[in-house]
Amino acid sequence: MALPAFAARALGPPPLQLEQGAPARTTCPRRHSRVEAELAASRPGSVAASVRAGPPRGVSLGFNSPPLQDEPPKAFSFLAGALRARLFALLPRGRRRRMHDLRRRWDLGSLCRALLTRGLAAVGHSLKHVLSTIFSKIFSPFSSFGSMDEKSNKLLLALVMLFLFAVIVLQYVCPGTECQLLRLQAFSSPGPDPYRSEDENSSRFVPRYNFSRGDLLRKVDFDIKGDDLIVFLHIQKTGGTTFGRHLVRNIQLEQPCECRVGQKKCTCHRPGKRETWLFSRFSTGWSCGLHADWTELTSCVPAVVDGKRDARLRPSRNFHYITILRDPVSRYLSEWRHVQRGATWKASLHVCDGRPPTSEELPSCYTGDDWSGCPLKEFMDCPYNLANNRQVRMLSDLTLVGCYNLSVMPEKQRNKILLESAKSNLKHMAFFGLTEFQRKTQYLFEKTFNMNFISPFTQYNTTRASSVEIDEEIQKRIEELNFLDMELYSYAKDLFLQRYQFMRQKEHQDARRKRQEQRKFLKGRWLQTHFQSQSQGQNQSPGQNLSQNSNPNPNQNLTQTPSQNLTQRFNPNLIQKENRGRQKQGSGRKQSGSSSNRTNDYIGSVETWR
Repeated sequence: MALPAFAARALGPPPLQLEQGAPARTTCPRRHSRVEAELAASRPGSVAASVRAGPPRGVSLGFNSPPLQDEPPKAFSFLAGALRARLFALLPRGRRRRMHDLRRRWDLGSLCRALLTRGLAAVGHSLKHVLSTIFSKIFSPFSSFGSMDEKSNKLLLALVMLFLFAVIVLQYVCPGTECQLLRLQAFSSPGPDPYRSEDENSSRFVPRYNFSRGDLLRKVDFDIKGDDLIVFLHIQKTGGTTFGRHLVRNIQLEQPCECRVGQKKCTCHRPGKRETWLFSRFSTGWSCGLHADWTELTSCVPAVVDGKRDARLRPSRNFHYITILRDPVSRYLSEWRHVQRGATWKASLHVCDGRPPTSEELPSCYTGDDWSGCPLKEFMDCPYNLANNRQVRMLSDLTLVGCYNLSVMPEKQRNKILLESAKSNLKHMAFFGLTEFQRKTQYLFEKTFNMNFISPFTQYNTTRASSVEIDEEIQKRIEELNFLDMELYSYAKDLFLQRYQFMRQKEHQDARRKRQEQRKFLKGRWLQTHFQSQSQGQNQSPGQNLSQNSNPNPNQNLTQTPSQNLTQRFNPNLIQKENRGRQKQGSGRKQSGSSSNRTNDYIGSVETWR
């Protein structure tokens, strides 16, 4: 179908095609709608079809080609309008409505983008207007120095940059969620008790053993500047390595321990002396042997510390022994896993009564260099395994049972003596802690030695032993092999929790007593100031009375006749009245004197307390 002459003249030359290799660029969409294009393209040979044959939508004609006309020619707009009117007139009303809905649905994405863009622009413009208004209100006195709009923009930019810098610094200093600044619940509500949160169950603790006040009150007068020494008895797989690091790296001291990078041992000297105050793995090393027990330490430590001095020049030291205990089943499984990885502890001396045990007294459970890769059943089947009841053996005095010679006494009697010795040594130790109660262990150590840690202890609920899955039969077998340790741990846990409760109650009582003394002191101060003000008022009142009672007419008494003076002097009624008045004044002075004496005594006692 050919175009009319006036339409061809109005349309002009045909549109140019896209050149090969020309860079494409996006342009504005055409003005006519998609419905018009589809309707026009459906009729072959129409004007719209010829227009449709041009370059695709959104693509330019070429790099050197003339740009597309933004506005279509008037003749084309006239023809398109006429065609649209004719076509829409032929459609029924329902069809026309559906075509409008279809058009609206096609343009929904572009409409949403346009609305979003315009909305953001409007919000930004409104925000800028509001901020400029606020800054103009605030900085109105300084408006004469320059343009308010420029100043507000610069100030807003400076505030935004400062906020971004603060966020970057905060993320650098505190990258994780462990930062205390990010825990907003600490400001809104008090956190839970850290000592109560580490308990396994919420049931109330019921003591099983009766301990005296001296057993529960453990407060050591440790003088770090003197000659006292803390000796750490490190039992295998009880968390002693972590606690030993706390002792040398995490205590607030006047002269902290010097720990160098790459070295396990630290130098822990007393203030002003080149002498150590701590005997442990990380301060003096294994000076008495690898994981020395109670029997070895009590005989070795004094000789190691004062061995080079003359016996007459040795100071009278107090050796404060400390240790850490652990649940026997968990400790046993942890030691088995450690032995599986190749640990042997061959360097342990096991010196008892001045000599190490013989191979017949203490045979080995393996023949090679180590026991790596051994299964749990083989580990439990060895009768000479030192992992069985290790905590009781390391805390007891082995000289009482003939050291490692099992033929000295019956096994039952030997076990009883070892258990009682371990309980006695543990009870008389300066301090012991439990691996399952890290925060309580920290609290009791701080109260016992009057030394504070820098950072709190961390309770680890997942360990290598907890990853081992065992059934009830194996667990009962481990408990049977460690029945002495089970009894000792039950005793130690009861004593530990009773000490903790006693120290907490004592702390609350001391705080309450201190508050009461402060109230008494404040009350005494108030009474002191009150009576001082009253005494000052009484000192001023006699002068005022004299001035008021002084007779302005000195000749008044002289005008009285001698007979009147005699009658007043020798009148018995007047004399009785005067005596009664004097008695009342005397009693009043005594009462005031006694009350003032009581007040002065009370104030004196308050000043003495102060």
